[in-house]
Amino acid sequence: MKRSEINRVIDWAIKTMEKFGYPLPPFAYYTPEDWKNLPADEQELVDNMLGWDITDFGSGDFDKVGLTILTLRNGNFFKKDQYPKPYAEKVLLVADGQILPYHFHWSKMEDIINRGGGDLQVWLYGSDENEQLSDADVTVTIDGKKVTVPAGGSVTLKPGRSITLLPGQYHKWQGVPGTGDVVLYEVSTTNDDCTDNRFYEVSGRLPAIEEDVAPSHLIFIDYKNYVNK
Repeated sequence: MKRSEINRVIDWAIKTMEKFGYPLPPFAYYTPEDWKNLPADEQELVDNMLGWDITDFGSGDFDKVGLTILTLRNGNFFKKDQYPKPYAEKVLLVADGQILPYHFHWSKMEDIINRGGGDLQVWLYGSDENEQLSDADVTVTIDGKKVTVPAGGSVTLKPGRSITLLPGQYHKWQGVPGTGDVVLYEVSTTNDDCTDNRFYEVSGRLPAIEEDVAPSHLIFIDYKNYVNK
């Protein structure tokens, strides 16, 4: 992805959250200079990958296939003594018609909650012993109700609805075209986006960045180049 596109997406995300009336924490607005001067008592932001995460999943077409994430809180797989928090929370923004490709998580259990805007269609598969798509029915929980769909079937989350996804359950979603941008919240067990994503066809979860302009905000994979430098 080009840095100019990442800048554009984060600006859009901030304006979208303001439009929906969802306040953001201070670090959502940090500039690269803020990250360079990050005080030691905010090291948790870096260690637990809090902040922005923008990806097109290697598609080269973010508006069609992509996701905007702001991680608000998280534990740490590898520093549990230092960060014992067993949960995570994220804002996920899905543009009208935008697709998230099929994937599952080996460790993370997550609730995806439609907080407002458009509808979200979610397609589901189980995974077999070889981590391929299973032809078995899939059972998920939607707002406390067990729902079973055939392999490759889908459910639609209107604003206010939520779905619980278990480790090993492949899921793909799309903001239903014509219904508007979707504001999702994710509440989950501790998450590590560098190690806990199994995509079915996508080759890359984290973007390679073409630095065509200077960054206005950073995404979490930038931190190593700015913090404590």
